Amino acid sequence: MSSSPAAPSPRPAAEAVPRSLCAREPHVPADRLVAEMVPPPRFDSVRFDTYIPDPARPSQTEAVRELSGFAAGLGGAHASGAGRKRWFQRKAAAPTGPRGIYLDGGYGVGKTHLLASLWHATPAAPAQKAFGTFVELTNLVGALGFQQTVRTLSEHRLLCIDEFELDDPGDTVLVSSLLAKLVEQGVALAATSNTLPGKLGEGRFAATDFLREIQGLSAHFRALRIDGDDYRHRGLPEAPAPYSQEQVTKAAYATGGASLDDFPQLLEHLAKVHPSRYGALTDDIAAVCLTDVTPVPDQSTALRLVVLADRLYDREVPVLASGVPFDRLFSEDMLNGGYRKKYFRAISRLTALARDAKGLVGG
Repeated sequence: MSSSPAAPSPRPAAEAVPRSLCAREPHVPADRLVAEMVPPPRFDSVRFDTYIPDPARPSQTEAVRELSGFAAGLGGAHASGAGRKRWFQRKAAAPTGPRGIYLDGGYGVGKTHLLASLWHATPAAPAQKAFGTFVELTNLVGALGFQQTVRTLSEHRLLCIDEFELDDPGDTVLVSSLLAKLVEQGVALAATSNTLPGKLGEGRFAATDFLREIQGLSAHFRALRIDGDDYRHRGLPEAPAPYSQEQVTKAAYATGGASLDDFPQLLEHLAKVHPSRYGALTDDIAAVCLTDVTPVPDQSTALRLVVLADRLYDREVPVLASGVPFDRLFSEDMLNGGYRKKYFRAISRLTALARDAKGLVGG
């Protein structure tokens, strides 16, 4: 018998030491922020004809019709000419009709699907149209500076802004000023935001807030109301209950490309990474496995978790967790406070990702 040490027992092909989000500190150059202003992977293949309107909600069918017409109307030459010469030219005569569309409705009615479909349907090269969340847009201004952001985005025919935030007056004024400059350059705009859950059924509350907050831009937007229930839960089973720590750990080792982190430690790590880098934090991650999920301790932590949830949802990364269920992440005070629309969106998206992770656990 050989005296050499015995070889370790072979692991299944898919089994590997999981990664750790807490060990990552990504650095994202500004040019990557611009290049990545396209619909996220979850919405790569969506189109108007893949949106399934609820027959009981005619506003959904009407929204598809209106947005299709809006996209078709963007097929001509840019209103202010072409190329960088526009920056030095006088503004051309404004085109007929509004240059902006605002999708008004509750969370989970498919507004992002429709916004991405508008981006895809607009007859322009990908480099001539931009798509990003409100947070990503403010991060871009922070990375490039206001004037450079105006110069960069003024080269686009369409700017789509998902999840326009109305709860930060400073950022809202900043983006309002940016949009005003872009409208002067002939850029068409489209935006979504969520009606607050406590305000559902009160008509155009979100649209009124949006048009007021963007100040002088109101005349450039037409609001489209989209009624409906959260499609992520429409006719689907409830989210699976949290698993045991042993099940989550075992699944992490059995899933190639998975990460495994202690939830409280991950929350601490998020405080050290700028939210603009949360997308890069999840690069090449096939599944996120979390142990000891507990309610978030404060509002700043909760808002960072919301951004991470958005990036994971955009990238279709399943989330497997032990601890408390995701609908207990945020306190009652948070769910009744000014940021509640963000927390409800995070719960909805994490629930969908938890459902996606169900197949990672063996029977």
